[in-house]
Amino acid sequence: MDDVRVLLVPVKAFHVAKLRLAGVLPPVSRSLLARELATRVIRAGKDLPVSVVCDDHEVAAFAESLGASVIWTPGLGLSGAVEAGVEHLRQAGATIVVVSHADLPYAEDFGHIGEEGKVTIVPDRFRDGTNVIAVPAGGGFRFSYGPGSFERHRAEAARRDLPVVVVEDERLAADVDLPSDLALIAP
Repeated sequence: MDDVRVLLVPVKAFHVAKLRLAGVLPPVSRSLLARELATRVIRAGKDLPVSVVCDDHEVAAFAESLGASVIWTPGLGLSGAVEAGVEHLRQAGATIVVVSHADLPYAEDFGHIGEEGKVTIVPDRFRDGTNVIAVPAGGGFRFSYGPGSFERHRAEAARRDLPVVVVEDERLAADVDLPSDLALIAP
């Protein structure tokens, strides 16, 4: 059986996205930035089917306008929404789910991420967070985003007896979370 790979992108409501940038960007600018970054990530799915997990009608309409399917996940938080999205995609026939944060300014392609029977992790540039992770859809993987998620995801893979592949990809390791990260996208 061939792998059925899909890209899953959790997208927070634009009006509350990027709150850690509130000291340097007004709400409208943060919303526009979140939309622009999410557009880049969704389009980087290229030949993969792309689904967005969200709990906001504006985000759902935005995702559908880019050709992504929407998985509605109200009230679950980031980790819960991703788990629900992976389960939904497993039931739809996916075998590998590539999960990418929506704030990667240099995302171009996810085709090299993910192998059957393994967990593939692209850590952030500080090797603290998890910017991209690919998991077997049927593995029951428990996500744990937030500070230190890279090590927690490695530990979860070990708990599931799944080999881990760490991909050092500087383009996918870059994300926009803090004011200092805005230098990554400066003209």
